[in-house]
Amino acid sequence: MNKINLADKLALFDSHWDPKVVASYNDNDIMVVKFQGAFPFHKHDTTDDFFLVIEGSVTMDYEGADSVSFGPGEMVVVPRGVVHRPRAETEAKVLLIEPKGEPNSGDSGVPAAAKNHI
Repeated sequence: MNKINLADKLALFDSHWDPKVVASYNDNDIMVVKFQGAFPFHKHDTTDDFFLVIEGSVTMDYEGADSVSFGPGEMVVVPRGVVHRPRAETEAKVLLIEPKGEPNSGDSGVPAAAKNHI
């Protein structure tokens, strides 16, 4: 029941593509993460994917559809089963919401991040 300062949480780490859990609700993890470069194309068969840009700019690439770029205060929800790839030319700071235990790498074959709590 305490407030969480996302900027303070983001200042605790420098790694990219390494989401950190800052809170949980209804079996979902709320995470902050830093993006830079491109993540592999992947999909999540059983859950949607939520992305809210805090700082910077992110482009979401979709298999077979136009890419979408979004910046601070803008969000994208990728429907379950849609093949996608987030990327950022320069570092972007992002808030994610995913069900607890959902691998951030989906079906890409890339090892999933540990999703440590900070």
